[in-house]
Amino acid sequence: MKKLSETPQAVGKRRRLAETGATLGMLLIGVGLLLPLFNMLHTETLYLFRWIFAAGALMFWVARSIPVSAAGDSTRLRRLRRMEFWSGACFGVAAFFWFYNCAKYGNAPHTGALMILRDTIMFSLAGAVLQLVAAWMIYYRQKKDAEATAGASGKKKGGK
Repeated sequence: MKKLSETPQAVGKRRRLAETGATLGMLLIGVGLLLPLFNMLHTETLYLFRWIFAAGALMFWVARSIPVSAAGDSTRLRRLRRMEFWSGACFGVAAFFWFYNCAKYGNAPHTGALMILRDTIMFSLAGAVLQLVAAWMIYYRQKKDAEATAGASGKKKGGK
């Protein structure tokens, strides 16, 4: 297996690619989940929007699978980035349940959109919470690591 380049430019390029893919995937997830909720009496739209949601979940999950940690990143920062991968896994499970519930409840005469989407909504919320927490913690961890690096270089230059 070919090892990925660890130059700062290559890591930055992979990071931009991963963030762009995750953003586009999140937009598809949002569109796919939000639009069927506007018309909850008709379940026909669920069959189209489940594909949009699944495409967004797959795009997000693949983007979060790209290794974006630099060689000098702390272990905690690497673990936080792995947490973003698990938020993508939650979106993947949500897409699975959408397909599963459409097959299970699709032929029932009085099944509403919420009956079909209940598990999808639950796992989507779990993925969104994981993503939010991971993003905030990554931001603060990078800030703390930058301050520690600046403080260490300042001590070396000051001679203290």
